[in-house]
Parts: sequence; C-alpha cells; structure tokens
Amino acid sequence: MSSEDENRYPSDVEETGVDDSDNGDDRVAGDRDGGERTDVDSELPSEEVVAEARRDAPDWDDEYIDRVADRLVFNYDLDEDVSAHGEPFTLYGRMTIESQKHFVHPSLSYANHGSAEHLFCRRSNRVTVADCERLVALGHDLADEWIDADEEHYSTDFTFVLVVPEIIEAVRAFVSGFRDRTLLKFGFYGHYEINLVVVAPADETIVASREAHVKEAFRLWESVETEDSGLFGSIVRRLWS
Repeated sequence: MSSEDENRYPSDVEETGVDDSDNGDDRVAGDRDGGERTDVDSELPSEEVVAEARRDAPDWDDEYIDRVADRLVFNYDLDEDVSAHGEPFTLYGRMTIESQKHFVHPSLSYANHGSAEHLFCRRSNRVTVADCERLVALGHDLADEWIDADEEHYSTDFTFVLVVPEIIEAVRAFVSGFRDRTLLKFGFYGHYEINLVVVAPADETIVASREAHVKEAFRLWESVETEDSGLFGSIVRRLWS
C-alpha cells in the first residue's frame, strides 16, 4: 500500500460478490476471488493449496506472522507494512461479505447488505492499557472515514492484534472485558465494532475481546477449531450476528 493510501479506505481491494438462489434465502460469500462459498472444510488445507493461495500475497520476514497469514489468506486480502493515522502495522487484511435475497431471478434482488472486517497486526516490545485505548480511538477515526453509512451497510469490524513477548495482567483484564459496538443512525445504517487481540506466541497465551473470533488464526500452537464451519464460519457468524 503506497503512502498516498494512508488514512484512506483501501479502494484497490475488490469486494466479493455472490449469486444467490431464488428461494429468498440469505447466502454469504467471503473468499478472496469473489466466488460463491457454501461449504468450508474444518481441516487446514495442504501445503500445496496454501502455496497457491499465497502466490500473489506478500511474504513476511517474521515467521510467526507469515504462518498466521497462511491461515488468513483464503478469506482476507492481505498487505504488508501499512500505516493508518501514523500507526504502523506489519500485516493488514480486509475481508468483505455480501448478502442478497432473490425473487424468482437473480436480477430481481433485494435486502442487499454488506459486512467487512479490517484486520491490523503488528509486533510490540510491550503493550499497556493506554496502547490498547489508543488503538480503540484509531478504530473510531477509521470508522468515520471508511464506512459508507447507508441502508445497505450491515456491519464493519476493526480488529487490532498486538504480538508481544508477554501479556501483563492489566492488559489481560482490559482486553478480556472489552467490547465497543456503535450503532449508525440508531441501527438503520448498521453498526461497527472494534476488537482487540493480544498474543504472546512464546508463552502460548492469547487474550481477545469477546467478538474477536479471528484470534483462532493467531493461536498457532493449536489447530484451528474443528467445528464444521471452521475459522471462516466463525468469522461469518460474528459479522452477521
């Protein structure tokens, strides 16, 4: 992402689309190529599949971040070394999900809604509660600038992940009890939510705010959840909850 893109919604990432059935049911899509996704494996893909998905994605010098990217690349458009309002981040990811209902024919669509998540991650030597609060303020600033608040907007999430050597107790208490959800025009234009995750890979510990389900991608010492819908499904359920 170039410097002129700083502090602006990253418009060079295409939004995903979906062709829905004609029975009036909602369906969602969130893969990087914009194709329809109706079933998600609970198992992690093979190394060959990961390599193909990573072909056009960045490589990180940080082994931990690079392995996390392997888990994210199927559902997020990934970029490296971005900044927002002067705050640097090693990894940025964007996922969009669109939902439509069709009547008789796909061209007769209604109840169109869109959801998105913006994921920011970086390493820090240490993190304090004040650092977390600064990221929350950044999330509100980005929401004001990036969200097109209208009837078709359902939700937008801003998730900040800090990778640290250790998690102090004050931060653990703050993050675990944190939730910040803002209604837009009393909910008529949807809402946005700010999520926090702090992870100490060396200690194999992680703490996350309640709605930050992407935390599973950063828990490398454990397998991704084995529910039928997997990691992608858990994120979709959270974005549309």
